[in-house]
Amino acid sequence: MGLSNLGIFHTVIGIIAIISAIISLIKSGKINLDTLAGKIYFYFTLISSLTALGLSSVKGVNPGHILALLIVMLISVAYILYVRKKGNNGYRLIENFFLSFSFFLSLIPTVNETFSRVPVGNPIASGPKDPIIGTTILFIFVLFIIGSILQFRKQKRINKNYITP
Repeated sequence: MGLSNLGIFHTVIGIIAIISAIISLIKSGKINLDTLAGKIYFYFTLISSLTALGLSSVKGVNPGHILALLIVMLISVAYILYVRKKGNNGYRLIENFFLSFSFFLSLIPTVNETFSRVPVGNPIASGPKDPIIGTTILFIFVLFIIGSILQFRKQKRINKNYITP
């Protein structure tokens, strides 16, 4: 596979973040920063995104670095909203969307790298332009849109019934 020590660390941390997000989505219908799975997603995604900045097959800044910085920005704003804007209100809509969008964005390089490397010696895809990668990302994007709509509707119902303390 040809991964550096940083690449191996980044991959393991990233896999844990993705699993945590999936667990949180299944249990809460969103990436819930009140839960252990949500907290693991936040911290491990932060670490994974920052370590991605040290990984590159080409010199200089590349689209992967920009994506990593965007993910850091999204989860950071979501965390600030979570900490500073308590209660079920409009800020939860933004928090939910930013965390879900960061998860979707994290899956783009995950799909590309996984399909381009696995199985070892005979990978599923030949590279980022392989149609199977595009089709898979499109499918994940459709799931993201559907999930975001469902989260928005659920949060709006919660907000409507919330009594401010």
